[in-house]
Amino acid sequence: MASKMGNVSGVVCYVKNINRTAEFYEALGFRIDKREPDHLSVSLDQFWMDFHPQDKEDKPEFQKEANLGNKGAGLFLYISVDDVDEFYNGLISKGLEPSSKPRDWPWGNREFAIRDPDGYKLVFFKSK
Repeated sequence: MASKMGNVSGVVCYVKNINRTAEFYEALGFRIDKREPDHLSVSLDQFWMDFHPQDKEDKPEFQKEANLGNKGAGLFLYISVDDVDEFYNGLISKGLEPSSKPRDWPWGNREFAIRDPDGYKLVFFKSK
């Protein structure tokens, strides 16, 4: 019998500034699990995100990825929330600037998007 997949556990992203990234994700409500000069790990429930400084990548097989200019192009990370409008207003009150306002979509979600300091896109949503 073939082995089957489990669940998506996390992602690894290259960033310009670990401290700025930590402040952003902490303001969103992620838990900071590890914070070092060359590694940041945050989590939300069972999902984790690791961040590494792009200028400190020394492995040739990863340097090309680390130095790409358009981080996360075409990728949207969806995060469910209890109340989209309340969560949106909470981010605004913290001085964060979402890239869209909450709206209802034909597929049944109410959602808005925000980009992190390196351009990775997060979409906060609630299914109706």
